[in-house]
Amino acid sequence: MSSSRRRVLEITAKIGLALCVYPFAARATRDDVTEALRSRIGVRSPTAGGITLQIPRIAETGNSVPITIRVDSPMTPEAHVERVHVFVEGNPEPVAATFHLGPRTGIAEISTRVRLARSQNVLAVAEMSDGSVRSDSVSVIVTLGACLEEIWTD
Repeated sequence: MSSSRRRVLEITAKIGLALCVYPFAARATRDDVTEALRSRIGVRSPTAGGITLQIPRIAETGNSVPITIRVDSPMTPEAHVERVHVFVEGNPEPVAATFHLGPRTGIAEISTRVRLARSQNVLAVAEMSDGSVRSDSVSVIVTLGACLEEIWTD
């Protein structure tokens, strides 16, 4: 019985080591981001402009990349930002964050940090109270990824 238990522990340890050495976490593709975007905004088409995504073009490490999103809006009951979504292509999940705003927010500006697995595009989308959708994207080069440490070939 003792040797059987040792064998189970040995196999479990080997599997755990293999998972650490060869991570297989799925990464969001452009299609995954498009699908996530459609699930949030439906058939509406985002237009460029009216939103600014500030993020470093080169990030030394993807562990904590600062981003600031500003939306041109008076933030009144008649015209305001309802939601802001941040999509990241290449991370395990395509949606990094969703922020809910309203007219009492005052200023449509969000600052936070995101983890980036590799060099990729970051997309910010703002849903407005009038039903329009605005977007901005930035391509970020990450020298050391946060989520996985692999050599990227694409």
